[in-house]
Amino acid sequence: MRILLWHVHGSWTTAFVQGPHTYVVPVTPDRGPDGLGRARTWDWPDSVVEVPPERLRDEHIDAVVLQRPHELALVDRWLGRRPPLVYLEHNAPHGDVPDTRHPAADIPGATLVHVTHFNRLMWDAGATPSTVIEHGIIDPGPLWTGELERAAVAVNEPLRRGRTTGTDLLPAFAEAAPLDVFGMNTEGLADRLGILAERCRSHELVQAELHAAMARRRVYVHPVRWTSLGLSLLEAMHLGMPVVALATTEVTEAVPAGAGVVSNRIEELTDAVRDFLADPLHARMVGEGARAAALARYGLSRFLDDWERLLKEVAR
Repeated sequence: MRILLWHVHGSWTTAFVQGPHTYVVPVTPDRGPDGLGRARTWDWPDSVVEVPPERLRDEHIDAVVLQRPHELALVDRWLGRRPPLVYLEHNAPHGDVPDTRHPAADIPGATLVHVTHFNRLMWDAGATPSTVIEHGIIDPGPLWTGELERAAVAVNEPLRRGRTTGTDLLPAFAEAAPLDVFGMNTEGLADRLGILAERCRSHELVQAELHAAMARRRVYVHPVRWTSLGLSLLEAMHLGMPVVALATTEVTEAVPAGAGVVSNRIEELTDAVRDFLADPLHARMVGEGARAAALARYGLSRFLDDWERLLKEVAR
């Protein structure tokens, strides 16, 4: 099959394009949001091909994976036709939850795919058929060493996103353990939050460096209040890191007993961070449980099999 999709979410797309198909990604001269083309910081196979918008009408496309509301208009303009449509929703709804109506609810013939069961529950899809295909992670391997008595946090744009990403909770976690915050636009975070620089360091690394750097930290902290399900959390579990996370959205499903500490009590979470820092053997044991749980539920082969079944169904 030849599948058209836009390069929107690098980590998710990297897993998706490991499948057996040809993946057509639009590319524009400025490589803007609607024509980013192939990834430059992820390793994508040769089956991902760039096609300029003006050539898409001549391309055979078996199915389109939409990820943003305006992409349907691009399909109409660039292809001049509508192949079978799948709308992939990465995010939990914002606004008047749980009455937020999904954009795909008004697209005739589309199938709506959520990445978590929580998202499917919270979005109002109307009469549009919807399903769930949970994340799949390319296994980085059991890299955890925990040699640094620090906690890792991975979040992009924590200052702009504020309470959504739990940025306001970082001072409490920084009292429990020195933090290393990985992600885009994290510079100046400690100053803005009034945390001593030694207790909160910012790092912006390329994807190839991120996993090894995170794995040197003793524990992974996931302070996000409202998100779909952070891929960084699942990646940390794959690394063999013990995790400490808020019990919000899909986290309680993703982190079973023995894989970490999940709670909405901040004191319980900060105590857990202190415990993992003080006991590396306990951290290793829990991290092994986290890795086993992540491999069982969020493995790449299951993810690709689920997508293969859906694509065959919508394209027939």
